[in-house]
Amino acid sequence: MIRNPEQTIGNIIDKQSVAYISSVDEEGFPNTRAMLPPRKREGIKAFYFTTNTSSLKVKQYRENSKACIYFCDKRFFRGVMLKGTVQVLEDTESKEMIWREGDNMYYPLGVTDPDYCVLKFTAKSGRYYSNFNTSAFDL
Repeated sequence: MIRNPEQTIGNIIDKQSVAYISSVDEEGFPNTRAMLPPRKREGIKAFYFTTNTSSLKVKQYRENSKACIYFCDKRFFRGVMLKGTVQVLEDTESKEMIWREGDNMYYPLGVTDPDYCVLKFTAKSGRYYSNFNTSAFDL
């Protein structure tokens, strides 16, 4: 078991340049893709990502909110998988909260671009892997 899951897992997450996020397709299969790391996190419970409203994953999350995110520290061969749900947020406050300079490259109309939305992932449980051991935890 991890002594301080929030600190240990938070340190892994904060050092990664890629996050893997999964949705469920219409046939019930997982769809995993690499994304930029979350723009904001609240402990290891809530994570905020930017994405295109027109993307397939947004369509899938609107139909089935079950999701998984994974962060891997390749250097030390350890990782954390979190299971939970995703909300697609399109309100101005959420979009402004994680907007960064340079985002116009992806969303040319700015923070009000209708093709810009926020994915809020809320974790319910997880699994941590390190040193050939795995441990599950609830949040």
